[in-house]
Amino acid sequence: MKNNLIILLFISISISLIYCNNKNEQKKLKKKDFEKYYNPLIRANKYLIKKDAERIESYAKRRNWDMKVSKTGLYYQIYEQGSNKKAQTGMLATLSFEVSLLDGTHCYSSDSIGNKVFEIGHGRVESGLEQGLLLLNEGDKARFIMPPYMAHGLLGDQEKITARSIIVYDIHLIKLSK
Repeated sequence: MKNNLIILLFISISISLIYCNNKNEQKKLKKKDFEKYYNPLIRANKYLIKKDAERIESYAKRRNWDMKVSKTGLYYQIYEQGSNKKAQTGMLATLSFEVSLLDGTHCYSSDSIGNKVFEIGHGRVESGLEQGLLLLNEGDKARFIMPPYMAHGLLGDQEKITARSIIVYDIHLIKLSK
């Protein structure tokens, strides 16, 4: 019986050592895999961002839109000025809008589904829309062109906006309230 306990103890220690050693090997493999796959993914993403920017700039140029670009990559143009009441995080925004793709496909509009009403800064809409609204005053009319990472990303919205779509928002910020 004593010999069985010693053998069992020896097997347990051996398994523990093997497991720990494998865990270290797994960490090394994960780091190698990470480096092996991470850098190509970074290059691919940078390439896609560059191509998206080229498509957006070409689209805006064909329409003679004088677009500005934010630090995060949002293209915007305020083409009609409203009041001096500035949009801020936490405010309730009411806006009429039209959303389309770069190929001209109409996706959504306030004419068909009603005005958007939401609290700015709570992530319930596209990040590009929230960032763009913070550039506006009540009554402003503006265009936002959002690359996929600021809109609906890799998957689209599973309805009318396809995967990796650049979207164009034409909005009128009707009202801001606390």
